[in-house]
Amino acid sequence: MPKNRTNMKLTKSIIAGALLCAAAPAAAQTTYSGYFLDNYTYRYQMNPAFGNEKGFVSFPVLGDINLAMRGNLNLSDVLYNLDGKTVLFTNPGISVDEAMSKFNDGANRLGANIKLDIMSVGFKAFKGYNTVSLSANVNANASLPGSFFALAKEGIENRTYDIKDLFANANAYATVALNHSHEIKQVPGLRVGGTLKFYIGAGNVDFQFDRAELTLGRDSWTALTNANIYASLTGFRYDTKRNDNTGRDYVSGGNLDDGFGLNGFGMGLDLGAEYKWRDFRFSLSVLDLGFMRWGKTAWASTNGDKTVDTDSYIFNADSDAPNSFEKEWDRLTDDLSGLYQLDDNGTLNSRTRTLGATINWGVDYALPYYRKLHFGLVNSTRINGPYTWTQFRLSANVAPVKWLSADVNMVAGTYGVGFGWLLNIHTTGFNFFAGMDHTIGRLSKQMIPLKSNADFNLGINFPF
Repeated sequence: MPKNRTNMKLTKSIIAGALLCAAAPAAAQTTYSGYFLDNYTYRYQMNPAFGNEKGFVSFPVLGDINLAMRGNLNLSDVLYNLDGKTVLFTNPGISVDEAMSKFNDGANRLGANIKLDIMSVGFKAFKGYNTVSLSANVNANASLPGSFFALAKEGIENRTYDIKDLFANANAYATVALNHSHEIKQVPGLRVGGTLKFYIGAGNVDFQFDRAELTLGRDSWTALTNANIYASLTGFRYDTKRNDNTGRDYVSGGNLDDGFGLNGFGMGLDLGAEYKWRDFRFSLSVLDLGFMRWGKTAWASTNGDKTVDTDSYIFNADSDAPNSFEKEWDRLTDDLSGLYQLDDNGTLNSRTRTLGATINWGVDYALPYYRKLHFGLVNSTRINGPYTWTQFRLSANVAPVKWLSADVNMVAGTYGVGFGWLLNIHTTGFNFFAGMDHTIGRLSKQMIPLKSNADFNLGINFPF
């Protein structure tokens, strides 16, 4: 049917946009599978009170690599196997009820993170344990309302669509972190720590599409919209296009034409504590308390609610007509910027944003008759507006010999249930670890995970 062939094009645009933000992978990813694991070098990233038994020097760039995806919008939600072929959910062979059952009425979220440890050093001094590290981070998140997918699947059958709370954010930055932890001798079993972080920003793009109430008819097309886009990128400028009906220009795209440069600075603080009592260890940390100040920022906005009413897109039920739904929708989706018609508001001198905070708390229990085996439960909650998430992770950790420790765990939270693991080899002068917080399941023919929760972590370090 023409409608479904056309909606497939719209869906490709939607999915491509979300994956573009998410694959460009603002908190850096850490490996929660290693939260309780003995001799896992980077535990201090989850709680700055954690210290290591030995000092270490990381292998440049390969000391700690984290690649992660998380979300409740999965590839298997939008792709189906139909008669041996891979098709989008908009295919007429997939019923509306079946397709829409995969999407949340509210937020359908997808996020990705890339973190590379450029160089880290850990050592004992100043009556405690210290680390100095430099890392590079790229993060992205997207949140799409269920009505967005309903529009793609149903077309004009449902004449009015209320698309609200559509968000996307991507940023890239470097982090310089100084960590110190030590025991409090006055309180036996208590250890505290803190990390001071300095952020150097490369760029940030923040999409805030708060409202798009669409009324699609055969003789007219009306949209009531409210949106803002902030692009903190050196050399970025918006492209504009003339609206012949209003006689005004609106943002139709953007370009980076003046080269690349740093465009942000920020500071953050991590605080943590750990308390040992008998066979238990209790821990609590708060990460990323601080701010990020972005420099020159190109701002595009509807400047409040804006109504776009046009007859440029006139739909005809006749699939063979020059203005059939398929052909008109093709033109409309080719020019999605016409939906919001944002004004170019020029450049802001700066834009300051608070960092999204993460709270971790955990309890660990060691078996009295076999100390090499212990069990832990940790909760991690990321507080970051529309990208907020939480998870509980139950783990079994074992260190059967001095040079080997391993962990297996189950996780449940905002993004569903999963299985994680971490293997840690730490011989004299050499350390290698590898693991997954969410073990990768089935893959598509293109070797893309069908579930959005998948990550991989590995690192090489040299203890001393």
